[in-house]
Amino acid sequence: MKKIVLPLLLVIVAFACNNNHNGHKPSDKAPKTLEDSLVKDIDEGHIVGMSKMAKLHKAQQNVKRALDSIAVLPVKTQQAAAEYVAALNKAAEDLNYADFAMEKWMTEYNPDSSLNDKEKRLQYLHSEQMKVDKMKNAILNSLQKADSILQITK
Repeated sequence: MKKIVLPLLLVIVAFACNNNHNGHKPSDKAPKTLEDSLVKDIDEGHIVGMSKMAKLHKAQQNVKRALDSIAVLPVKTQQAAAEYVAALNKAAEDLNYADFAMEKWMTEYNPDSSLNDKEKRLQYLHSEQMKVDKMKNAILNSLQKADSILQITK
């Protein structure tokens, strides 16, 4: 029995010593270079934006529905709601821009750009990071504004 337990115990101790202190292996996906970090940031910005697109389209529909509802009201009521209509129109404009920005960025983004020229690649990725941040912020801000405007009617 001792002949089995001792080698088994040694194997268990050897495996335990090879693990790092927190028990997890370091992620292979952790950025190792500036290029990796930029690509990761771009991907994360895109994911955040894409995760909000269904909500953005729903907000576009809700703003349009509110504008259509106001359009059939009596003229005096429409005039009284002019400020609200202006806010809805601005919200629609912002939502449409955010939708356009996502579509444009996705169409134009080339993850394989300048793979053979490190300097040009880094410049391209910096530029794309700024674009994706602008697009992501347009989506988040337009949704926040549309939500606050639409909350007035609830």
